[in-house]
Amino acid sequence: MTFNKFPLYVLIRILFLMLTLLMLTQVITTPGYHATSVLLSALLIGQIMEMIRFVSKTNTELVRFLAAARNADFSQRFQLSKQGSGFDELGATFTGILDKLQLARTGQEEELRHIKAVVEHVPVPLISIKANEQLTLWNNSARRLFGAHAIARVNDLARFGGEFPETLTSMIAGERRLVHVTIDDMEHRLSIVASEIVSGGQREILLSMQDIQSELDSAQLQAWQDLVRVLTHEIMNSITPVASLAKTAVDLAADVKTKVQGDSTGSRDESTEEIVEEIDDVLSAVQTVARRSEGLMHFVSSYRKLTRLPEPKKSHIKLSTLFSQVQLLATREWQEKGIYLATKITPAELDLVLDVDMAEQMLINLLQNAEQALAGVHQPQVALSAFLNARGHVVIEVSDNGPGVAGDLDDKVFVPFFTTKKEGSGVGLALTRQIMIAHGGHVALRTNKKGGATFTLTF
Repeated sequence: MTFNKFPLYVLIRILFLMLTLLMLTQVITTPGYHATSVLLSALLIGQIMEMIRFVSKTNTELVRFLAAARNADFSQRFQLSKQGSGFDELGATFTGILDKLQLARTGQEEELRHIKAVVEHVPVPLISIKANEQLTLWNNSARRLFGAHAIARVNDLARFGGEFPETLTSMIAGERRLVHVTIDDMEHRLSIVASEIVSGGQREILLSMQDIQSELDSAQLQAWQDLVRVLTHEIMNSITPVASLAKTAVDLAADVKTKVQGDSTGSRDESTEEIVEEIDDVLSAVQTVARRSEGLMHFVSSYRKLTRLPEPKKSHIKLSTLFSQVQLLATREWQEKGIYLATKITPAELDLVLDVDMAEQMLINLLQNAEQALAGVHQPQVALSAFLNARGHVVIEVSDNGPGVAGDLDDKVFVPFFTTKKEGSGVGLALTRQIMIAHGGHVALRTNKKGGATFTLTF
C-alpha cells in the first residue's frame, strides 16, 4: 500500500536533515566558508519546515476526519493525491470509513422511521409516564383519544375524571385495569395494560389503553337479546295454553249459566239462585285469568322487538326535515297541554346518514317520555336540539324541565324490563339503545343542573 511508504519518506527526510546539519557543522568550524554556511543554514531551515509540513498534513486530515465522524458530516471527502505521494491511500481510507458510517446511519434512521410508523398506526392508544410524571402520547390513536386537549403531565388527565391520574400512576408492570372516563362528553371504557421500560437508567411506565366501550355495548346487548329470547319463548309456551284454556272455560261457564237459567225458567228456587251465583263467581275468575293471560301475551310480544331489530337501512337526511316529521307525529296535543317545544340545529344545514324510520321511532319515544315526565309541571318545556361536538360527531339531545331521574338510575333505564312508570313495559329506552348501537352510536341520560333530564344521542 502506498500509505505504508510514509515512514520511509519520514526517514529519508530525517537523514537529509542530519546530513545537512553535519555539513553545516563542518562548514561553520572551517574558516572562510561564510556564504556556504548561510546557504546550508537556509537549507536546514527549509528541510525542518518541510518535515513539519509533511507530518502535519496527516494530523490535519485526521482531525478533519474525526470532526466529520463526530458531527455526522458525511459530505466530507478526502482527495489527498495532490498533496504528495503516500496520502492518496490515506484519503481513500478516510472517505471509505465515512461512507460506511453514513450507510450504517441511514439504515438506523430507516429502521427508526419504520418503528415509528408501526407505533403511529397501532390502533391501541399508547402513552408513557416518567418518574417526574411527564406524559408522552406515542401514536395517533392516543392523540385521537384525548382530542385537542393539551396533555403534557399526568395531572392534565384530571379533567377526564378525578381519579384517572392516580389510577395510571399507581399501576405496576403487568397489571390490567378497566377505567371509565368521559372525554368531550363521550364515554370511554378503557382496558389499560401497564409495562415497564428502563432506558438510560430512567424508569418509564408504558400504558396501552384499548377503548372497549363499543365491544362491551355489543356484548351486553347480545346477552340481553339472548335472555329476552329465552324468556319470551318460555313464557309464551307456558301462557299460550293457559290463555286458551281460560277462554274455553269462560265459554263453558257462560254456556252452563245459560242452561241453568233456561232450565229454571219460571220456577227458580233458592238452590238454583246459589248455583247461578257460584257460576258467576267462576265466570268472573276465569275471565280475569283470560284477560290477564291475554295481557301478558301482548306484554311478552312487545319484547320480541328487542330480538328482531333489522339491519338499519341508512339514507341521507337533513336534521331539520327529521325534526319536522317527528314534531308532526309526536306533539299534536302539546299545545292543548301547554307544553312548549323549542328546536335548535347548529349549523342549520346539519345532516346525517341513518335509518330514518328507526330515528323517528327513537325521537318519538323520547318526546313521549318527556311528555309523561312533565305531567303536573308548571310551564312544561321540552328542547330538541342537534349540533356537532368537539370530535365532529353529530349529537341530538332531548331535554325537559320535569322532575328528572335519580342519579343511580341513569344506566338502569336502558336495561330491558326496567321502568320507573307504573304502566311502563321497559321496552322503549332499551330499544333506543339497541338502535343507537346498530348505528355505531351511543345514548346517555343525565340530570340537568336546573332540573329535568336530557337524553343524548351521539352518532
